Amino acid sequence: MNTATSEKLFEKAQTHLPGGVDSPVRAFKSVEGTPRFIVRAKGQYIYDADGNCLLDYVGTWGPAILGHANPHVLTALHEAMKNGLSFGAPTPKEIELAELVKERVPSVELIRFVNSGTEATMSAVRVARGFTGKDKIIKFDGNYHGHADYLLTKAGSGAATCGVPDSAGVPASFTEHTVIAEYNNLESVETVLKEHKDQMAAIIVEPIMGNMGCITPQDGFLQGLRKLCDEHKVVLIFDEVMTGFRVHKNCAQGLYGVVPDLTCFGKIIGGGLPVGAYGGKKEIMEMVAPLGPVYQAGTLSGNPLAMAVGCKTLELLTDDAYNKLDQNTKALTTGMAEIAKRHNIALQVTQVGSMFGFFFSDQPVKNAEEARQIDTQKFKQLFHYFLDNNINLAPSPFEAGFMSLTHSQEDIQKTLEIFEEFLQK
Repeated sequence: MNTATSEKLFEKAQTHLPGGVDSPVRAFKSVEGTPRFIVRAKGQYIYDADGNCLLDYVGTWGPAILGHANPHVLTALHEAMKNGLSFGAPTPKEIELAELVKERVPSVELIRFVNSGTEATMSAVRVARGFTGKDKIIKFDGNYHGHADYLLTKAGSGAATCGVPDSAGVPASFTEHTVIAEYNNLESVETVLKEHKDQMAAIIVEPIMGNMGCITPQDGFLQGLRKLCDEHKVVLIFDEVMTGFRVHKNCAQGLYGVVPDLTCFGKIIGGGLPVGAYGGKKEIMEMVAPLGPVYQAGTLSGNPLAMAVGCKTLELLTDDAYNKLDQNTKALTTGMAEIAKRHNIALQVTQVGSMFGFFFSDQPVKNAEEARQIDTQKFKQLFHYFLDNNINLAPSPFEAGFMSLTHSQEDIQKTLEIFEEFLQK
């Protein structure tokens, strides 16, 4: 396969961009080799600068649930662009998207749109602190909530991929109020709450871990967090930047029947454009300026282009769409599990809606520490075998995969055939 153009572009990019990329995992550090430079995408495919067509299971890290360059979304974008790119003022589409989100996520009574998942999570934590008058928060080892200083500790995905659990440049004093617990371990949460009695403002959690692979909550875990938060008067924040409208029409909270106090959104609600949002109980969200004393602002917040494509995306995500996504993703993951079993390969496969993950491990993976014990070398070999056969996975064993509505049964069958070829080598 010809990759000469991508190699030249990567060499040039490294003279201008740190590591040649604008987000660390894209640099292929954990899998080695040269990242592909993508020039266009359509449906379930992406096309690199050398003309190679790749079957894509990254989906721009989640937003492309309808497939790349959906014609209805592009039409909505073009119509919005005719009126200008940004106004720095309220627009009707903000109201429309807010109504669509609230209709599907009843826990959201008020919502504020921002420009990224990082903005959403840092703002939600600020609001929780302002509402409770307390400083400390609990986050979980391996959960990634963006790169705000006080949340970039024991983070997943990029940090785990690079082997750096905490970031340089973050003063210790910035994280002294962030306390780490273990995902899927309620006892660890209870211990923290007892040790820091009446000091906790919030617990922030990925309801499904998507930044250490795809790790699902065990029965009772999310429900237990809700109960503990009620008992200790702590704000429960669900980070649904990845899972929001991805795993279920009503997000992870609707799927598991757990009602958080605040929810953070991103990715799908912008249809592929930069976006974020946080929302929740009215009494908490009324703390946000201009109604209350918690300040947060943004020049491009509620950008009319993002609002337009977000509205169209949610409109197209019908019950039938979610059923198809779930069925196709199940076909892929159950197929992988059956093939691995047939070849006596230790493989753990997870799937929730159109989000999936797999670990080369002989034991189910329940938390970040167990994820760190997997066979990353085996994943690296599979990643490159897939790439050589025109299948694009995330370049890290600690990232989730995503199905789109444009993936076909033939695509899934091809993927399974290539997977079996790899295991036979």
